[in-house]
Amino acid sequence: MKKLALDGLRYRYGTKNKIALKRVESELGIIDKLGFSSYFLITWDITRYSMSRGFYHVGRGSGANSIVAYCLKITDVDPIKLDLYFERFLNPKRTSPPDFDIDYSWKDRDEVQDYIFKRYGHDHTALLGTSVTFRGKSIYRELGKVHGLPKSEIDSLTESPAAEINKSKLHKHIHSIAQMMAGFPNQRSIHAGGILISEKPIYRYTALDMPPKGFPTTQWDMYVAEAIGFEKLDILSQRGIGHIKEAVEIVARHRGKKIDVHQVEKFINDPKVKNQLKRAETNGCFYIESPAMRGLLKKLKCDNYTPLVAASSIIRPGVARSGMMREYIHRFHNPNSLKYLHPVMKEQLEETFGVMVYQEDVLKVCHHFAGLDLSDADVLRRAMSGKYRGKAEFRRIVEKFFSNCKERGYTESLTKEVWRQIESFAGYSFSKAHSASYAVESFQSLYLKAYFPLEFQVAVINNFGGFYHSWVYFNEASRQGASIELPCVNKSNLKTCIKGKTIYVGFVHIANLESRLASQIVAERELNGYYIGLEDFIQRIDPGIEQLISLLRLNAFRFTGKLKSQLMWEAHLLKKTKQHKPNSNLLFSYDSKKYKLPRLLHDEIEDAYDEIEMLGFPISISWFELLRTSFRGSVFSADLEKMIGGRIKILGLLVTIKYVNTIRKELMHFGTFIDYRGEMFDTTHFPDSLKKYPFRGHGLYLILGKVVSEFGYASIEVEKLAKLPLKADPREA
Repeated sequence: MKKLALDGLRYRYGTKNKIALKRVESELGIIDKLGFSSYFLITWDITRYSMSRGFYHVGRGSGANSIVAYCLKITDVDPIKLDLYFERFLNPKRTSPPDFDIDYSWKDRDEVQDYIFKRYGHDHTALLGTSVTFRGKSIYRELGKVHGLPKSEIDSLTESPAAEINKSKLHKHIHSIAQMMAGFPNQRSIHAGGILISEKPIYRYTALDMPPKGFPTTQWDMYVAEAIGFEKLDILSQRGIGHIKEAVEIVARHRGKKIDVHQVEKFINDPKVKNQLKRAETNGCFYIESPAMRGLLKKLKCDNYTPLVAASSIIRPGVARSGMMREYIHRFHNPNSLKYLHPVMKEQLEETFGVMVYQEDVLKVCHHFAGLDLSDADVLRRAMSGKYRGKAEFRRIVEKFFSNCKERGYTESLTKEVWRQIESFAGYSFSKAHSASYAVESFQSLYLKAYFPLEFQVAVINNFGGFYHSWVYFNEASRQGASIELPCVNKSNLKTCIKGKTIYVGFVHIANLESRLASQIVAERELNGYYIGLEDFIQRIDPGIEQLISLLRLNAFRFTGKLKSQLMWEAHLLKKTKQHKPNSNLLFSYDSKKYKLPRLLHDEIEDAYDEIEMLGFPISISWFELLRTSFRGSVFSADLEKMIGGRIKILGLLVTIKYVNTIRKELMHFGTFIDYRGEMFDTTHFPDSLKKYPFRGHGLYLILGKVVSEFGYASIEVEKLAKLPLKADPREA
């Protein structure tokens, strides 16, 4: 362990950094004393293997507070540069085992898991179990099934419970039961990424399940594992790493440029990247693309690494509810007018303007302000974040916190305010190291988006992971200059691909199209060349008629120059008269029986509805062209900053809704829309407005409201909201 750490020290810091050497030696002593050397070595072994396979990983969580982890290449966050607090991860008085969080691309994680089980043996290795409880919208879906509601009603109820509750007695009944069921056990499942490795065979501690995944799984959860003394490894997957990895591959293939995504220092200092961050041009970028995060970036005018690290933590829900996020933004912009609650706050929290931003800050305040030792402070933090079940112990520490403050002569009001801030942060905030790891990944995404926007959006689309639905990323690619094309049997692949500035939608997006057929279309084309027409395609592929119709409805044979209605007739005739064996190569092609069709009509509205049904969104025309009205908006997203305080009417396509309960337990919403020009804007729907003008599902809305601004971030306070009707499908007239 020491040898590996010192080798890594030379790699990370060179041979003359005495501060780093001192910290490495100090950490090694604590790690050895607490018996965690094997845990570090196992984690090093896993990351060493994955790097040898060319996999990209992100070590995050409190483990990134450790310089030893940094030297072992488990993490890529420099704890000295960021002044990270090792005691958040491990301290001499910590009684509970720490854990490492290692993220891989969703495509690579299974191979890493397979290595761990083969390396340490199935008798000694198991996935960690968990108990799933009823919560959120899932309760409404399950209750809808129990009460025999049709799928369309269940979908409506699940999507917007508040709008459906008062529609019938049954809906009210379902809502009342849903409230009682929240938190009850639903089923036993598998922890998101937890893996246990035991010295003795693991079946000495628990019975094991064998789920379809094929790895033994414990029948108890992380709390029991911790009580026994197991150190959990979190081998996780995330789509963000997949975005980055695939974007780099596409750029190399499409533009012939090689990118080293580990040149983080270069990305952080790049003016173009910093400007993009400041403008919150972050659609598709890991962790910083949500409406709330975009708003926070604009309020902070964030253009560098340090405030982005802080933003990753203060965006968490409890922080915003407590008012401390707003306080942090105010202090960030007015550092010269700060008033600290107590000198300890200035001493310990000067970097964050006296506001507890990270979990380390909670530890520091509990330790230095209230005099709790580090083990008690850590128990307090864990209990507030839901990772500790000892209620009696928790109450003892809370009482100790208040009694210590009283002994130190603090006023009751001061103690209560400090405690309020601790409560708001400890349950939701990240460790600083965790936030720093996220910020590194965010900058990697930002760099790719700044310099290779189209390739980056294709990578985001192909990894099916982001805050938004796929159509939003297609819209973003179009906004950045791409031409979006429907699937084509001669140009498209299974996944979405890019040729020049043209992006072809992948076959994978077509509803009910078999992946086997999609792969066969591409493989046959690569082997024997482009398809010269519909008959040639049928001769070579022999698709089922339903699958063929799916392709025809999306105009996937438009290269023939024929209307898809004409091709539909041809498809049925060819499939009916086809006698030859599938996939047989003919020396000469032949024409089927000659026939003459009547003049067929074509309507782009029909095409749009086919695309909505098959893809989920239209491509040949926009949603806005489907409106019955010709009004497209007199005000657009780009105009909002010039109209602060004014009342406006604006047209928007609904992107997403955030559900929030007010202090009075009333429901309010935050909405995100796209205007006619493809730009996003955000709305606030207070309870009174929402009751009168609720959302009515996905679609286009006419919005009347007041433009407001907070710290330079413009949004709309909605007064009225109306969903606009679309033109009918001509086939249903």
